[in-house]
Amino acid sequence: MSKQQRGLGKGLSALFGDDAADLGHIRKPVGYINKEVVSEEQPQQGGSADVLLIPADLIEPNPFQPRMSFDQEALEELAESIRTLGLIQPITVRRKADGRYQIISGERRFRASRLAGMNMIPAYIRDTNDQGMLEMAIVENIQREDLDPIEVALSYQRLIEECSLTQEQMAARVGKKRASVTNYLRLLKLPAKIQHDLKVGLLSVGHAKVLLGVEDAKVQEYLCDLVIKEDLSVRQLEDKIKKLAKKEEGSEKPAQDLPDEYFKVLEIIGKYFENNISLKRTAAGKGTMTIHFSSDEEVSKFLKALEDSKF
Repeated sequence: MSKQQRGLGKGLSALFGDDAADLGHIRKPVGYINKEVVSEEQPQQGGSADVLLIPADLIEPNPFQPRMSFDQEALEELAESIRTLGLIQPITVRRKADGRYQIISGERRFRASRLAGMNMIPAYIRDTNDQGMLEMAIVENIQREDLDPIEVALSYQRLIEECSLTQEQMAARVGKKRASVTNYLRLLKLPAKIQHDLKVGLLSVGHAKVLLGVEDAKVQEYLCDLVIKEDLSVRQLEDKIKKLAKKEEGSEKPAQDLPDEYFKVLEIIGKYFENNISLKRTAAGKGTMTIHFSSDEEVSKFLKALEDSKF
């Protein structure tokens, strides 16, 4: 994280305090009212590129889940978010021979959803035996015009995680520039509240890209509220951030957009850390790269790749 970005986040927090706009009357839980419902009598066959609703009682944990314990306080916080905003990112499951479903990814989200009182869980159903068909289904789904930005980002993420595609390969499959794909994937790093607002159309992708330049999640949320409350344009949001930053840190120049070749660095290193990596660059060509890791295993895999020169 650059000195400028650190100062921006902390400075804005000090300026704003807890005086955020109350938009509870606008934000409603995300629904999946047009999604197919899976039941024991009518199980879903094969894989699906779309979100389906599955009775929670038919879903069971993966016995090979590496995480053995879940922080209860963190689960309660996530559950409260789900009660307010809904489950933004569906879980992924596979269908078992007995008609039940086993979690592939998203057990923490599943547990929090149960704590939140959800009886029907939004999920992608993965047929692990037919990767080619799944890839085609997801790519075809991305071409739809009615997808919201988060649905697009989640589809890109599935192509990477479940179909083993690089960002470059995926960009070619969907006919997009790699920089565009990377920008969509970055949306999934935003707080749940902002992902919700993107999903339901309260916030534009342009606004979200600007908010990604602010490190402090609380500040991101406050600015998001401000955009909605005051109907700010992207340019007005940029100007507001610049003015507030100048009050705290003087006249430092804002971070610059990355050249296209920098996205290759994000892709190569990011795959070892579930894309939890950020790179910031000034107009002078200086900058910082920040990597967030969730376990020692991620670091070990990365170091082994360095030793084996797999870049």
